[in-house]
Amino acid sequence: MSGLMLIYAIILLSVASLSWSQQLSTKECENLGFTGLALCSDCRTLADYVKDQELVSDCMKCCVEDSDDSMSKITYSGAVLEVCMRKLVFYPEIVGFIEEEKDQFPSVDVQYSFNSPPKLIMLDDNGERKETIRIDNWKREHILQFLREKVKSSSAAA
Repeated sequence: MSGLMLIYAIILLSVASLSWSQQLSTKECENLGFTGLALCSDCRTLADYVKDQELVSDCMKCCVEDSDDSMSKITYSGAVLEVCMRKLVFYPEIVGFIEEEKDQFPSVDVQYSFNSPPKLIMLDDNGERKETIRIDNWKREHILQFLREKVKSSSAAA
């Protein structure tokens, strides 16, 4: 009986690892609720606490491998903070950022889009969208820190 269980476990792990290796598009991941800079180590931690293999598999399809060099050195030329104006009342931290801090970042624009959850759309040198990060639960200081680290200052871009 234990040999049968071992074979079943090996098959289960093989199927899970095959499904984890398939990467989904940014849009597919966003539709599943996985947006931003999800790290694969976070998905592995999720697997320790959640027994829903489909959820863990989806997470693994949308994550990037952890690497101090790869993620920490990526910077963007600009960003768009996209949010629904009607929903702003539910996000006082984002309102505070827009009203009091946004002017520190001339390469960050605010765009109001109906029914859009709050998100940062990171732009490359050509103004093309490279990364979308949901910021629903971010505090103002987290937004500030992220933009300071990830958006090139206008003096460096000039």
